[in-house]
Amino acid sequence: MFNSIHHVAIICSDYKTSKDFYTSILGLEVIAENYREERNSFKLDIKLPDGGQIELFSFPSPPQRPSKPEALGLRHLAFNVKCVDSVKTYLLSKGVDVEPIRVDEYTNRKFTFFKDPDGLPLELYEQTN
Repeated sequence: MFNSIHHVAIICSDYKTSKDFYTSILGLEVIAENYREERNSFKLDIKLPDGGQIELFSFPSPPQRPSKPEALGLRHLAFNVKCVDSVKTYLLSKGVDVEPIRVDEYTNRKFTFFKDPDGLPLELYEQTN
């Protein structure tokens, strides 16, 4: 019935900063960028390597995302990567704080977390060889 996740929608507080983070720092490709005048909102479609997408929205004065204690709903967005160590090193070189690398006790794969400009938790999860 379901084939894959088509997109994940993210609302940001500073469109220019978040656009730069997802495209320049994370290196994701822009598919389309539209300004929706009736909503005073940008919508940026960003392509993930597997064909999935991130929709990045800006809205005037969005409420803060609850984080601690963790709120009900989507917890984080995880990216499948070949090597967590090398992506962590890259992100650190770009000034992005990254948590220490851990090993998933069930799969024995490396993973770590970092945050986007609005504090949305993003995960790096190492794929199998």
